[in-house]
Amino acid sequence: MRPFDLQVNGYAGTDFCSSALTADELQTACETLKRDGVDSILATVITDTVDALVAKLSNLVRLREESSLAQAVIAGFHIEGPFLNPTTGYIGAHPPEAVIPANVDDAKRLLDAAGGLTRIFTLAPEQDPKGTTTRMLADLGVTVAAGHCNPSMHQLRSAIDSGLNMVTHFGNGCPVELPRHDNVLQRFLACRNDLWFSFIPDGAHISFFALRNYLDLIGIERAVMVTDAISAATLEPGLHIISGITVEVDALGVARRRGSPNLAGSTITMPGIQKNLGEELGLDKTAISRLIDENPRQAIGMCPA
Repeated sequence: MRPFDLQVNGYAGTDFCSSALTADELQTACETLKRDGVDSILATVITDTVDALVAKLSNLVRLREESSLAQAVIAGFHIEGPFLNPTTGYIGAHPPEAVIPANVDDAKRLLDAAGGLTRIFTLAPEQDPKGTTTRMLADLGVTVAAGHCNPSMHQLRSAIDSGLNMVTHFGNGCPVELPRHDNVLQRFLACRNDLWFSFIPDGAHISFFALRNYLDLIGIERAVMVTDAISAATLEPGLHIISGITVEVDALGVARRRGSPNLAGSTITMPGIQKNLGEELGLDKTAISRLIDENPRQAIGMCPA
């Protein structure tokens, strides 16, 4: 089993979203990930101004090229934002002031800064009403995911027609309370045959009984487990930083932006995911391998070797 984590914002005190990320910090994160049995990851950057994201991605590319370990661990990048829904609840811990409508020019700037290593681009379909940016990304082989969004059914189906094929951390990136039936989660589920679904199985982002229900409906073959880890992963509770935002990690390891009920990334590790999938969901090793090894690679077009 070679775990491949498609969403890692940071690890072991290292914040991949930091504008001041150093070679030593990146090395520490990669060493700790390897020690925790992770084969490879997508280093994830979240919403900021386009100029700031370009600088962060360019720095990540440079640091990665200087380290053989980082090249082995970081298979590419996941850009989450800035084309998200800025509405409270949907935006989560992302800074709403940095959100902008999807557009091809800024998307290309981000792809160029990432040195051709962008594997997933998360956006809100309603921020790309004509699907132009989604189509451009998909045509370039980037997996386009919906997250921090509230598209109508028409907008979602149009986005899928344009190349959208994944949901980022299903069950999150939305308000704590939703309408009973007509809500973004039900819309995603209605399109489940056309989408990959990623989940954060830490018991906080999604209750285990609900995750079991969703897996029964979607099917193991369309699901992926991610950590959405932040710099606090492997560290003690307290205050931590992600992309310049202070988050508070409680005694249970749950991270929230201070003063907000919304979650702000996770502190779960890949060994923790394997433990939860086995003990809380009763999955066997074959199913677990499918969820953290085979499916992640298939979802982004990197089939298992």
